[in-house]
Amino acid sequence: MAPFVRALACLVVLAITNAYGASVGNNADIYIANKVIAPDGFERSGVLAGTAAGVDVIGPLIRGIKGSRFRLNVINQLSDTSMLKTTSIHWHGFFQEGSSWADGPAFVTQCPIASGDSFLYDFRVPDQAGTFWYHAHLSTQYCDGLRGAFVVYDLLDPHRLRYLVDNDDTVITLADWVRIPGYLHEHFLHVLQYHTVAPQAGLVPVPDSTLINGRGRYAGGPTVPLALIRVLWGIKYRFRLVSVSCDPNYTFSIDGHKMTIIEVDGINTKPLEVDSIQIFAGQRYSFVLHANQRIENYWIRANPNLGTRGFEGGLNSAILRYYGAPNRDPTTTQGTSTNPLTETNLVPLRDAGAPGVPGVGNADVSINLAMAFDFPTLQFTINGAPWTSPTSPVLLQIISGASSAADLLPPGSIYTLPPNKVVELSIPALAIGGPHPIHLHGHAFDVVRSAGSSTYNYQNPVRRDVVSTGTGSDNVTIRFKTDNPGPWFLHCHIDWHLEIGLAVVFAEDTASTARQRPPQSWSNLCPIYDSLTEEEKGGIV
Repeated sequence: MAPFVRALACLVVLAITNAYGASVGNNADIYIANKVIAPDGFERSGVLAGTAAGVDVIGPLIRGIKGSRFRLNVINQLSDTSMLKTTSIHWHGFFQEGSSWADGPAFVTQCPIASGDSFLYDFRVPDQAGTFWYHAHLSTQYCDGLRGAFVVYDLLDPHRLRYLVDNDDTVITLADWVRIPGYLHEHFLHVLQYHTVAPQAGLVPVPDSTLINGRGRYAGGPTVPLALIRVLWGIKYRFRLVSVSCDPNYTFSIDGHKMTIIEVDGINTKPLEVDSIQIFAGQRYSFVLHANQRIENYWIRANPNLGTRGFEGGLNSAILRYYGAPNRDPTTTQGTSTNPLTETNLVPLRDAGAPGVPGVGNADVSINLAMAFDFPTLQFTINGAPWTSPTSPVLLQIISGASSAADLLPPGSIYTLPPNKVVELSIPALAIGGPHPIHLHGHAFDVVRSAGSSTYNYQNPVRRDVVSTGTGSDNVTIRFKTDNPGPWFLHCHIDWHLEIGLAVVFAEDTASTARQRPPQSWSNLCPIYDSLTEEEKGGIV
């Protein structure tokens, strides 16, 4: 590329308004507060993250460099008693080696943070880089807006010569949005007017709109401005696509443009060109886009699998605008996808291969996780047990001396795993509410059998931390090695499903976990939380 073109690109990047919003570095205060917002034109109260300058629909982008220490001080200023006033934050995709206390899921690794209090999440990221995110991990709180992207840059990125621009403006978040606050959905679980009960959907609220970078429209609603992403002709961009969804999966595409995937859930992959990406809740993809089409406006599309589908009137859409294009909505049409992403085509760039001896049943520990839905109790179960939050976090139980599954609460939902062993999990599909995106904390795993495939691949399977369990006769199978002591949550990332039971905890190497020494501020969380009145906890309807 000619030097003057490269210089012009840099000037344009510096000049444009950040499409994502606010951003912070690896040492930051993150404020959590209530605010009335209308990202799709309909006003409602939200639970939002932000900086001292204020909170927003999508929380501030957190940025750092591989090898960094992150000190993120979460300051709880929640005040709306009709919603939960306590909170906890999960830093999705980070292994938290030696710092499981900072992982974030309420009642697994910590007690919630009380309103008026703060908690410092202090953890290191020695060997991870890529696209991550963060969100509330208490009840269904993140569905009310407490979610944001998190990027760790690698100064020696093996793909760095494939693109020129990779900054705040190339982060794209996909979110679902409902008009009624999440806690009210859970409080009135039995009231059918707030829920859809159907085999294809499960017991969940139906999204009213799709938000791309915090903006969207709902059917019959006002024509609010859509998210705008600007590109300079001839430049190659690294876009980081993050699903911060509470439920839907999306089929993502950009009219007239191909996408070359180079990273999945924080793992570099061999380049793979596609024209559409099906992305599930919690998943992330980095793709390179070459802005080499006619200087014009193009629709960015994210069609959900439930809720209002299609693109009429700008639904489920954003705008890609070339510099020099007129200030108007696109007139492009969506072509037929001839090269959609297939998960089995994704291959790790380095260190490919599942751990252990290849072959079904050849792992040191093999566990079948049978998901089901119990209609009388309106709960999801795994191997017959619904996840219910214990009064004492699992990590605190282990530090206090509990070491076996029989001793750990909740009963039936804790699986102890020995250290330095290969674990193989088989997860047959469940139609109700499916396909279910399953996330494992503390690890990335190798997907040796993907949804839509009956083939087992131990040689070079995709490695990630959220996987769709598919439909029908699918039996998604994953492998990982128990080299990271801690209580690690495995759960459906449809947050409504987690809330009604679709989760277990793997208590990995409890002897080493018991020797972890969280800071005193962590030890203070439970006594403070336990002393709160119901009004101070919030959620009073």
